[in-house]
Amino acid sequence: MEKKENLVRYFWQITYAHTIAYFIAGIFALAVINYRDLFATEIISSFMLSVDEPIVALGGTFLQIFRGIIIALIILPLRKVFFEEKNGLIKLGIIVLGFSLLSTIGPTMGSFEGYIYTKIPAIYQILGYPEAIIYILLFIGLLSFSKRYGHKKIVTIISIIIMALLGSMGIMGYLMA
Repeated sequence: MEKKENLVRYFWQITYAHTIAYFIAGIFALAVINYRDLFATEIISSFMLSVDEPIVALGGTFLQIFRGIIIALIILPLRKVFFEEKNGLIKLGIIVLGFSLLSTIGPTMGSFEGYIYTKIPAIYQILGYPEAIIYILLFIGLLSFSKRYGHKKIVTIISIIIMALLGSMGIMGYLMA
């Protein structure tokens, strides 16, 4: 029974850490990097939806719950390395940064391949770095906090409330748009 409980806790920790970190990093990008104007530029608007699109409201919050589950599934075979070894979460952060930003499979903005194979100017490519770094720091920070205090009921209750609020905001934003 304890193994099943630990697995449920693991999935919950990854999911809420990802969703909360993604939301906060996204708000930062919207406010500081000004994604609204950036996404309206000719270069970026050809492949990115406007921040006013209904699916963007849903994708920035509610749908990230599913992405969190996917992330948890992907790193499941290595969870002991990341959660039990010394500096395991730092290793996870480096891997996330490496594979999700710097060395993606395809030519995404800001990646090694993006600089080589796309026509997107370098200034546009690096604009997403602060958001990605903030996301990774928050994700790893929340996981570290959760690793230390996740067994306490208050942490679980607070994380459930935050996730319910974020999910509701996404659904309401989608329905209102």
